[in-house]
Amino acid sequence: MEKERRKQNILVGKLMKGFVDQTVEFYNGMKERKICRPTDKKVWDRLCRQTVPVKGRPLEEVYQEMLDDVYMSISLAQHPRSFSCVPSTASLVSWMGDIMTNAFNPHASCKRNALAADLIEKKMIHWMCDLAGYPQGCGGLFVSGGSMANLTALTAARDSRLKEEERGKAVVYLSDQTHISLAKGLHIIGFFQDQIRMIPTDRDFRMDISLLKEAVKEDAGKGKIPFAVIATAGTTNTGSVDPLPEIAALCKEYHMWMHVDGAFGASALLSEKQRKYLAGIELSDSLSWDAHKWMMQTYGCSVVLVRDQNNLTRSFAAHPEYLKDAKGSKDSVEFWDLGPELTRPARALKLWITLQTFGSQEMGTMIDHGCEMAEFTEKVIGSDPDWEIVSPARLGIVNFRYAPAGVSSESELARINQIMARQMTESGYAQVFTTEIHGKRVLRMCTIHPETTKEDILLTISRLKSLKPSDILKDNSCHKRTA
Repeated sequence: MEKERRKQNILVGKLMKGFVDQTVEFYNGMKERKICRPTDKKVWDRLCRQTVPVKGRPLEEVYQEMLDDVYMSISLAQHPRSFSCVPSTASLVSWMGDIMTNAFNPHASCKRNALAADLIEKKMIHWMCDLAGYPQGCGGLFVSGGSMANLTALTAARDSRLKEEERGKAVVYLSDQTHISLAKGLHIIGFFQDQIRMIPTDRDFRMDISLLKEAVKEDAGKGKIPFAVIATAGTTNTGSVDPLPEIAALCKEYHMWMHVDGAFGASALLSEKQRKYLAGIELSDSLSWDAHKWMMQTYGCSVVLVRDQNNLTRSFAAHPEYLKDAKGSKDSVEFWDLGPELTRPARALKLWITLQTFGSQEMGTMIDHGCEMAEFTEKVIGSDPDWEIVSPARLGIVNFRYAPAGVSSESELARINQIMARQMTESGYAQVFTTEIHGKRVLRMCTIHPETTKEDILLTISRLKSLKPSDILKDNSCHKRTA
């Protein structure tokens, strides 16, 4: 068995050497590739028929099958013309960190298992806490993504602010632009729908602070317990940042926990130009931050940060007998004390490698570039009277729609823009999805990829304009609006 395993290991090495070369070539030629590559029906049918074999198959056969049938039919979120959702900015440096970390497979739950990895993860956490403006005593944990970061923070918030007998009277506040992961997290930790207040946003798509104050005051007057406000730094739809200083003041007045979902937008803290828009984030009690969104990381690399690390240990510390030998000193805090995972990978190592290679200044420049591309998109779209800017460029996101004269029906306008988005995506040149904000179905572009150019923007917009679905437009809808 040992001899056969060593022969197999040698073969793995040969295959991986070729795979690395293929991957470098793939990334270097990314712009020439289609973003969406649908799975061939024959391939799909074959995969559907496959089962786990009783006896294994040749490694080379499995390797080639995965390359041809699985990995080649994935939408390329890391493509420079992927403008949907929050596209990936992953670099090959981060991928290299993934390969290295996975090869050594550290069990990164405590310092005894991986001392140097433990040190680096803690250095990364404190560096990010410093960027957020958190005081001494802060801490955090690297987790798989924003959903887990938000869930971890909300659990700490519940246990910090509420006694068990108070949970049924507690109320939490979020906006109509808050990410869906927060509602999921609240459900998981025991909150019912009638305990969640959805606060409308203002014309800038930020939580309306006056309506928030009214809701908190009303709930307190009814004997409810205003427990937490979930603010957002960089909403998925529009890149908007909620009024963080005002929310913090209200939370202080009512002794509420303030959580900031910065999964997307917290990376703006790296930019000298954009950091000002996150003023007040230092007043929060917790913060979620996805490095795999805007810090060039492969999935998944996220962090939850807290002003007071004791709030995490209160919720998650556990000391079963089988971990006593692995624990450090009596008073030491291990990563297993800070979140729901026991077995966990060293997620911060690839981010450390990336920052050591590029430096924080280059990261800031990348953030600025993404914002500039969105501003450029707004400028180009805004010059055409047949197109409407619905939400201006904020943190690398801009929303607009085709709204020619003669088409006044919102349902018809929605249909037109959805068709345009679908045709653009199916073309493979660029990926643009629609979203809905304040009752309008719009085209949304998130332009944060560091290799996105003005030419990419211009050609994408030009192709969008050429995709006008004239068959569903009214006869007079193509006439330009008068100034």
